[in-house]
Amino acid sequence: MKPPSHINSSDKLLGMDQDIPREDHVSAEPMVSESDGKQRIYGLTAEDWDGYQGIGDYSRANGNTHATMVAGHGIRDGKYPLSFSSDKPVDEDYDCVVVGGGISGLAAAQTFVQYAGGKTCLVLENHAIFGGEARRNEFAVNGQRLIAPQGSAMFFPPLPGSSLLAFYESIGFNGQALQYQQTADGASDIPVANTTYAGDGRNLGMFFGAMFGHPEGLWVTDPWGKQLEGTPFPENVKRELLRQTRPANVQIPNPKAYGDDACRALDQMSMEDLLIRRDGMSRDTIRRYMPYAASGAGASADAISAVADYIPDLQFPWDTTHGPQMFPGGNAGIARYQLKALVPDALPGPLTLEGVSRAAIDFNVLDRPHQPVRIRLNATAFGVRHDGEPGTARTATIAYVHEGRFRRVRARSVIMAGGWSTWRVVQDLPESHREAYQQFFRMPCLVASIALTNWRFLAKNGLSECAWYEGLGDSFAVRRMPVFAPAGPTLTPDSPVVLTLKILFTEPGLPLPQQATRGRMRMLSTPFSEYERALREQFSFMFSRWGFDARTDIAGIILNRWGHAYLCAQPGFFFGKDGQPPPREVLRRAPFGRIAFANSDLSGIMDHRASISEAQRAVRQLIE
Repeated sequence: MKPPSHINSSDKLLGMDQDIPREDHVSAEPMVSESDGKQRIYGLTAEDWDGYQGIGDYSRANGNTHATMVAGHGIRDGKYPLSFSSDKPVDEDYDCVVVGGGISGLAAAQTFVQYAGGKTCLVLENHAIFGGEARRNEFAVNGQRLIAPQGSAMFFPPLPGSSLLAFYESIGFNGQALQYQQTADGASDIPVANTTYAGDGRNLGMFFGAMFGHPEGLWVTDPWGKQLEGTPFPENVKRELLRQTRPANVQIPNPKAYGDDACRALDQMSMEDLLIRRDGMSRDTIRRYMPYAASGAGASADAISAVADYIPDLQFPWDTTHGPQMFPGGNAGIARYQLKALVPDALPGPLTLEGVSRAAIDFNVLDRPHQPVRIRLNATAFGVRHDGEPGTARTATIAYVHEGRFRRVRARSVIMAGGWSTWRVVQDLPESHREAYQQFFRMPCLVASIALTNWRFLAKNGLSECAWYEGLGDSFAVRRMPVFAPAGPTLTPDSPVVLTLKILFTEPGLPLPQQATRGRMRMLSTPFSEYERALREQFSFMFSRWGFDARTDIAGIILNRWGHAYLCAQPGFFFGKDGQPPPREVLRRAPFGRIAFANSDLSGIMDHRASISEAQRAVRQLIE
């Protein structure tokens, strides 16, 4: 990607004039334009929005791209010509159409063809590649190909005999723990995690800036091992934070099984209320010094159900022996196995970890006629309606836009696996379902992948993980890559690496809908160059004292904007509140005519296991 033609001297010192290698692709023709001939969304052109997109198969699909957002907002703004007239012929007929090509959509397609042998299925995906938030970024750095997750990241080895293990095995994956790089030559004594979100504490450096009276910046290493000694937290805050690492004084029962009394009791309070009652935290400490306490839900702790953190392990018990696992590109690895099972030719080569991870996707075979499952990319569904009364109709029609053309397809069953836009897309959705969807709130998330030529500046201080309280994000961890990745068998301080920063937009004290809207506007209206500059300045401020040079040490930055990244399960979301059933059960309990709903949203957790489980449920409901 070429740098801007006009750039000042300070930006040059940050390396913003670097010419970063990439692979260019031609996008589909825009559907809307402005007077200067450029499309804009939230005031930004595609160049302002997308920025550097990396190399490889995912280089047109970093998060919600500009083209995808333009198409998606056409649904909201009613810009597409809805016509379900029976006298207008459809383009194609299928036994099943799946709207959404993420892990849930792909799982729905696989489950459908397994249960309904000989039937046909079409998957409509609005992005340039399948996987939903289970996609990856790729860089070329010093002759090495580096891979990082865009969103959905970790998998959890399933228990023997579990339905999840059966699903993994059906796509050719054994679900077992992976083998990772060994650390050597200057890093052998530094604990390095297998994921982007973990560490044992000894390798942690905590940074404090102006917020703590240290405008010059202050580092404290191994802060938890030192019982926060040397940190500039107020003394009362230290006591509260340390109290959280010890047994709770107030006994609030932990849930033992999904749906038990403890589960239901916790669902009636917020996560913030739980921290106050169980751990003796103050509201001010939580909001000021623990802004990401509910980072697994993307919102602030005062807005999230207290049971949300327990739900994943209660719904999906797993083999904790080796801890969470991560493919090179996060759960893009799972999505690639799914693709290999659905359209084997799309990933040429052997059905092995290395083969599935490294193979280049053959996009030409995704949508071939006469194969059981066809995957159609860059296809935005904007209208779904039964052909007749929902209770008696034998088919439904799906209207979508594909490469600038409006098209229609008919299906005997429809799986809505796309999540947040479903209530706008299904035209004859009953009021009960619309009201349920109004209680689903989603927070944005910006995932920044920062490729470094080396991490010597961290290793010489014995660190591989850092945390901070000011600026973008709050932490990162150097990770060991699986040995089948192209990064090589060993990790040293001279190895190029990719750091993953998860940037949330929480505003404690604001109602959840307001948090979501304000955060989304902030993320979506900020140009790539502004984020890039802020990240380079932040890294320079924090690490230049250790020899870090943004100009030479940063090889590239990719931003993945996810406008509706996290389903935020407010109190009562899981088991109901004030005598009312939970909104998700309205959508899960039965299909609506020929249409069933499948997405991790309906489980209340952002977890690929939930995506698979909800897809299987939806397909079984339609078939049975």
